[in-house]
Amino acid sequence: MPVAASSSYWFARFLILRFLGFVYLMAFLSLTQHVLPLMGADGLLPVGQTLATVSQSQGGQVEGFLRLPSLFWFWQADGVLLAGAWIGVALSMLVVAGRANVVVLVCLWVLYMSYIHAGNLFFGYGWEIQTLETTFLACFLVPLWRWRMFPKGRPPSRIVIWLFRWLLFRIMLGAGLIKLRGDSSWQDLTALFYHFETQPIPNAISWYLHHLPHWALKLGVLFNHLVELVLPWFLLILAELPRLPRDIRTVLRLSIRLAGALMLIFQVFLIVSGNLSFLNWLTLIPCLACFDDRFLIRFTPRFLIRKWSRARHTPQTRLQKRLLLVVSLGVLVLVSILSIQPVANMAAMGGRRQIMNTSFNSLHLVNTYGAFGTVGTQRYEIVIEGTSDPNPGPDTIWKEYEFPGKPTAVDRRPPFTAPYHYRIDWQIWFAAMSRYEREGWLVHYVYKLLQNDPGALSLLKENPFPDTPPKYIRAILYEYRFTTPEEKRETGDWWVRKPLGPWMPTLSVDNPSLQRAFGPPKPN
Repeated sequence: MPVAASSSYWFARFLILRFLGFVYLMAFLSLTQHVLPLMGADGLLPVGQTLATVSQSQGGQVEGFLRLPSLFWFWQADGVLLAGAWIGVALSMLVVAGRANVVVLVCLWVLYMSYIHAGNLFFGYGWEIQTLETTFLACFLVPLWRWRMFPKGRPPSRIVIWLFRWLLFRIMLGAGLIKLRGDSSWQDLTALFYHFETQPIPNAISWYLHHLPHWALKLGVLFNHLVELVLPWFLLILAELPRLPRDIRTVLRLSIRLAGALMLIFQVFLIVSGNLSFLNWLTLIPCLACFDDRFLIRFTPRFLIRKWSRARHTPQTRLQKRLLLVVSLGVLVLVSILSIQPVANMAAMGGRRQIMNTSFNSLHLVNTYGAFGTVGTQRYEIVIEGTSDPNPGPDTIWKEYEFPGKPTAVDRRPPFTAPYHYRIDWQIWFAAMSRYEREGWLVHYVYKLLQNDPGALSLLKENPFPDTPPKYIRAILYEYRFTTPEEKRETGDWWVRKPLGPWMPTLSVDNPSLQRAFGPPKPN
């Protein structure tokens, strides 16, 4: 088996692009199902209204576009929104298949950014901007227009590989710092006593992890701190400096690999332990930049090694080498300048508090990240219920609306949904920590359920009123907790819940306030 002649990153690039294509595929597949119910002309937060609000706040459409660039400033029809999602699916599949170039990646970047900027709160997650930053860097790993799994004579730039590590450094350290600053449970090592139960969408494995001994959960928090606060500093090592003695370079490479491996294991554990959309799959991508060809070739199939061998033995011209160096240095300078504000944010300079998952430029080229700065000790869930009873009373039978991801029925096993993203399930989890007066989109959703709106129903696991719409709908706030092992053996249930009272008053389709806010009901 051939051995890499130098510490190059052909296989790392190969994996980075495959994983990026997979992440985009999951994101756009979710959009094909959710884009119209969420942001279509008849959606919960129509894109036209969203952009009109931005335009008004920024002082005009041009200013609005510069603040939030999006293709949907020009085309907002439902057919365009849906077609864009399917185009994204097709482009993603090209990248997964190894057909990536600058043109394809820029199209994905522009298209996804268009949805993020027009999608309002349904696209307000940290992994959205992390996807864009990752794609921006990936554009400098691929040829301009040719597409091959291993572009001939085009080794990956070590500068760009290091910038992927810089991205991982900010992701990890930002998450670690926000935890220590945001919640004392991360300091006293008790955060995992609650996290698996109170995270947005637990899965079945979350139940078992929640019941681990407390000493094991404390060790888990210590491992989290090691990965997010200590290991990121190893990513800044420049192991390829030519003047370093060979033995020192070897030790430095091993240090980077060890840090990358532990971070990769950490991300895999997060994938297994909950449903955090495609966040952790996305974070695996910069982890791969820690592994050079000397390491990855051991795990690479022979047919890929043959393709790689042919590609790496194709000589580069002097012009190609100079152009690659100039472009890489240009990207390094740009990222360095744009990193000033994210670094200042992580360092909490000027007495300001660290903020999570924020962009400091409208194109999201370099951002600041963080996760779970606070950990809830109790889980609150909004359960939406409907009835066909024209005169609801104490004996009225209420039927619950079940969503694909969020807990409702206590005997239903917590599902495995990631890396697919159920956006409304996540937003309902956030809404449970607020008041219904502040969550107009959810009231709008209830109004649509009162009419058996097809778009609203498509976001459900199942419709308890398949024939005729309910007469009334209400929303009850519950406190949920995982069953104990003893309770689970006795009942078979995964959850125990107790009602805390109404979250939203009982509403009917004839409610004047609903009709004033969202228009008259549509005829069935």
